[in-house]
Amino acid sequence: MDSKQEILIKFGERVREIRKEKGLSQEELAHKADLHRTYIGMIERAEKNITLINIEKIANALETKIENLFLCQ
Repeated sequence: MDSKQEILIKFGERVREIRKEKGLSQEELAHKADLHRTYIGMIERAEKNITLINIEKIANALETKIENLFLCQ
């Protein structure tokens, strides 16, 4: 696996982890972030290379700092 794919996987896993901790469905997160539900799913499955603008939207919707989305547990 190349490093580009690895970062997408880790990021998606982290988004899913925080989303579940907050008790949100993908649909609820998408609504709060003003993104489409399928887009959230694609991020969590590492199928999309997300933009910085959308990273900020997701962080705000999850009520967390952007850097928390990059912390691997």
